[in-house]
Amino acid sequence: MTSNQNYASLIEQGEALQAHPYQRTDERKGYANGFKNKMLQTRMGKLQLHVPKTRNIPFYPKCLDKGTRSERALRLAIAEMYVNGVSTRRVKRITEELCGLEISSTQVSRVSKLLDEELEKFRSRPLGNMRYVYLDARYEKVRKNGSVRDLAVFTAIGVNEKGRREVLGISYELSEAEIHWRSFLESLLKRGLTGVQLIISDDHAGLKKARQAVLPGTAWQRCYFHLAQNAGHYAPNQSAKKAVGLLIRDIYNAPNKEEAKSRLRSAINLHEKKWPHLTKWMEENCEKSMSFYDYPSEHWRKIRTNNVSKRLNQEIQRRTSVARLFPNRESCLRVSIAVFAEIHEDWVSDKSYITVKNQG
Repeated sequence: MTSNQNYASLIEQGEALQAHPYQRTDERKGYANGFKNKMLQTRMGKLQLHVPKTRNIPFYPKCLDKGTRSERALRLAIAEMYVNGVSTRRVKRITEELCGLEISSTQVSRVSKLLDEELEKFRSRPLGNMRYVYLDARYEKVRKNGSVRDLAVFTAIGVNEKGRREVLGISYELSEAEIHWRSFLESLLKRGLTGVQLIISDDHAGLKKARQAVLPGTAWQRCYFHLAQNAGHYAPNQSAKKAVGLLIRDIYNAPNKEEAKSRLRSAINLHEKKWPHLTKWMEENCEKSMSFYDYPSEHWRKIRTNNVSKRLNQEIQRRTSVARLFPNRESCLRVSIAVFAEIHEDWVSDKSYITVKNQG
């Protein structure tokens, strides 16, 4: 156990007992009772833990549970690959290190059932009011009917009334077609998602149609970061890319929407003869990334891009890269939900992502 884990588990023990070491209090519910040794298998090897025990009340530190779901999900994914006969030497080696030498389909089925029940509670939990919602998609490789397929991973992140982030939902589909995005958004509404003022996302065609159908009238902010990247593709040559980047940055550094629109019109008028393709694209697209101006200025930096989704996806990719290829859709979804659940727990207990001023 690391010193941080040891300190955190002792704090939890004190809270459970309602008394810290050597403290006399009438509220005490039990007593510390030494430590017990526990071996935890992780991708980084075996960890020897010393878990604090209590007398008179049941107790186990939550800080030690943190991270074990994603580890279990990942081990299951690798085990399934082994059981299904698609393991390589590398997979077999990792399986032996993480899961033990004897692995059967019965063991995999039993453990996966228990973990799925635990994760489904998180995935189907009721939602509430979310001021801002970030939507994104990425891809994972999964075996399906004897071939390797790319599955689209849909994710939704919300910012609640307290300004804290929440992982709202996750779904895997065969593509980013409108029907799949629509089904995902409808599932969020069925779970109680309300109060959405702004959706932040990239310019996915399927997502655009789905949000217009499921959340009509809800404002949309096209991710400024990706819009700026796309603008560079319309630069007439490599040397002009830097100038185009500065041009776009100047527009969105305006102090308000009216000034941003004014700078956009001036840029189009100035460069339409020199860069006709770029200016036409700017005229059709740039105002889509100006919705953030309609919200409190202290939120602008956080809501004008979809970077929060990108960072979440990077964390998922960091974990799933160990397996590389999942044996089935369920295995891939299990790992992702486990990681998302842990990140969600960090977010809701952390400081606010945005500052929400008291109303009234």
